[in-house]
Amino acid sequence: MARTKTRQDPTKIFDNIRDDMAPVEAMQRRGDMAQASTLAEREAAQLSGRGSIVEVLEPKAPGDSERMVINMGPQHPSTHGVLRLVLELDGETVTKVEPVIGYLHTGMEKTMQSKLYQQAIVVTDRFDYTNPMGNNLVYCLAVEKLLGAEIPERAQALRVICAELSRLSAHMVWLATHALDLGAMTVYFYCFREREMILDMFDQICGARLTASYMRVGGLVADAPPEFLRSLDDFLKIIDERIDEYAYLLSGNEIFRGRTIGIGALTQEEIIDLGVSGPIARAAGIDWDVRKNNPYSGYENYDFEVPIGANSDVYDRYLVRVEEMRQSASILKQALGSLKDGPVRCADRKISLPPREELATSMEAVIHHFKLVTEGFHPPKNQEVYVACESPKGQIAFYIASDGSNKPYRCHLRGPSFVNLQALTPMLEGRLLADVVAIIGSIDIVLGEVDR
Repeated sequence: MARTKTRQDPTKIFDNIRDDMAPVEAMQRRGDMAQASTLAEREAAQLSGRGSIVEVLEPKAPGDSERMVINMGPQHPSTHGVLRLVLELDGETVTKVEPVIGYLHTGMEKTMQSKLYQQAIVVTDRFDYTNPMGNNLVYCLAVEKLLGAEIPERAQALRVICAELSRLSAHMVWLATHALDLGAMTVYFYCFREREMILDMFDQICGARLTASYMRVGGLVADAPPEFLRSLDDFLKIIDERIDEYAYLLSGNEIFRGRTIGIGALTQEEIIDLGVSGPIARAAGIDWDVRKNNPYSGYENYDFEVPIGANSDVYDRYLVRVEEMRQSASILKQALGSLKDGPVRCADRKISLPPREELATSMEAVIHHFKLVTEGFHPPKNQEVYVACESPKGQIAFYIASDGSNKPYRCHLRGPSFVNLQALTPMLEGRLLADVVAIIGSIDIVLGEVDR
């Protein structure tokens, strides 16, 4: 009996508009395309639709077994967001995978282009919402490079403190959820215990726990209050011991090691070709960390090591991230110990708001305040910048182009989650279905940044 078909997208093998027989037809189109000898035949096979139910699935896998196409996500809890994977399986072996993204697209970059430069900071919190301070930082650095602004030493140190706290928080979320995916529940509670302390500190310093928006072009919204510095000191007294607890629970765990060692490995050449960065690249032995190789915000003044792995598997990515947490704690201790008094905004009143006490005595300060709030600043015309930082997930960067107005002409994010997701296909093909969850978790993606 003929069936009424919905219109399908001819550019996709796996269509977003599906009925119950769509997986069968997708495999048939793939088989027809594989057998076609000319481009015209391939296009015809791709565009062809099936009007009746077919009894035999093609193509056949080796050993004359049947292949099956299934969806994993976008509602699956272990895809860490609305990521949809179309898996082609031969038994329990993944023979092909196609990630499907876009379910969370909100047009954030376009939104930033419709706002004043200072107003756009609030959008950056929503990209990778596990690393809001790091997102604030890279955007502010890009605009400051566009303006040629000089940032006071205290503001730079507080930026480093906030960025490293955000890195610790992001790694704790990753470790908690990754361990939970693989059946280790205790680590989940332990990691969120310390993350709660970090979010409380964010609340103290800027009044928000998650979407911080603490940084400003030219410095910070306000100086750190004394209670924040006291809480940070108390936190640093216990964090090393707590990180050791995480490692004690997982590093020697036989089940965790069996699920991660030798799984999802990539060569250094594959990683470089795909543009992968962050802990995934360092786990393969690639010594690259923007904080070391191209320092910013005074990172050259801090003594820390870049953890490097050797095997490029899921287990080495875990080891690299745990050691990065220890190094972040070390940077925080150095930054807090060397924190000097001083202003937290640049002296250029055409970029940063004047101090409140000046408004009562200076007409120029009132004018600058009025102009900045109502109109913003105007970077030089026909200028463009690209600034990169090291986020918990890899290299994050902003490209900003100016047309001389008070809003960005073009604003584009180079998100590590989006770029690193390219590596999922070569990691998964040939692995077992049970390995899919472990490999997705090892990439550490946030779909708010992937889709944006």
